[in-house]
Amino acid sequence: MEFTAQQIADFLKGSVVGDPTAKVNNFSKIEEGMPGSITFLANPKYEHFIYKTKASIVLVNEDFTPTSEITPTLIRVSNAYTSLAMLLDLAEQSKTRKNGIDSSAFIAQTALIGEDCYIGTFAYIGEKTEIGKGCIIYPHAYIGDQVRIGENTTIYPHVTIYDGCIIGNNCIIHAGAVVGADGFGFAPENGTYKKIPQVGNVILEDEVEIGANTTIDRAVMGSTTIHKGVKLDNLIQIAHNVEIGENTVMASQVGIAGSTKIGANCMFGGQAGLGGHITVGNNSQIGAQSGIISNIKENSQIMGSPAIPIKKFMQSSIIIKKLPEMYQSLNQLKKEVEELKKNKQ
Repeated sequence: MEFTAQQIADFLKGSVVGDPTAKVNNFSKIEEGMPGSITFLANPKYEHFIYKTKASIVLVNEDFTPTSEITPTLIRVSNAYTSLAMLLDLAEQSKTRKNGIDSSAFIAQTALIGEDCYIGTFAYIGEKTEIGKGCIIYPHAYIGDQVRIGENTTIYPHVTIYDGCIIGNNCIIHAGAVVGADGFGFAPENGTYKKIPQVGNVILEDEVEIGANTTIDRAVMGSTTIHKGVKLDNLIQIAHNVEIGENTVMASQVGIAGSTKIGANCMFGGQAGLGGHITVGNNSQIGAQSGIISNIKENSQIMGSPAIPIKKFMQSSIIIKKLPEMYQSLNQLKKEVEELKKNKQ
């Protein structure tokens, strides 16, 4: 589909600077912009690209002030990145939606499938499982017995959802994710480890998105709970009985040990690791590769392993770079002190 700058501006409640009849039918990165595409500028580090991009339209923030001549038509909006997301969402909704149930899919006789669902080739739906209306289940997905999935949820290929788990409305679970595998529970017994049955489940509330190959373990008892609006990147491990608060986001390779409680609106950088049975307060920000071994208060900003306040971490990092010079200076001082001692004798 093709849209003019004025049509896009009207949709985004923005204003056009340049040719309101400029047309686009595709998206592009600003450094790779081509005629007929729309791009955006949100990060000042990329400003130099706007003066040479060949894109036809560029979304910019209202306070953007160019320092050189610009060829593309601009659309000024309150937030260029958010506006781009709105356009991408609009383009995604315009795609042809898959529907119908493939003849090779296995659906247990006791399962309940809502209206307007798509269930792809070789998908498996277990006994007494309920799938809400408008769900999309891609090929080779496995959904076990007594699972409940809300409306308009998308399950991508090779996702595995174990028995008894509950998935909310408008969730997205990407390829290879595993929801409800056994938690890592073993009791030492005569030099070996006896498996502790994991009889709980996993609950994903509404609008949760789970990245590819992420694993969320079922609870020993009760539920491992991922609250509304949480977004988990690829390759994350969530252990048994963990609770993650609303609208918390985690980047790739984060690992959360058992029974840890994460507050709402937290942000985790990649490869952060948290020990078990601790609490992270609301609105906390955890830097990449941080190691968390104790409770974290609300509104904390920490980094390092073990993690410390981020300002102290930055200060320490500067000192670490200087350690070789400081070591040499210390040795020199020691030699001078020894010489002084000898001279006094």
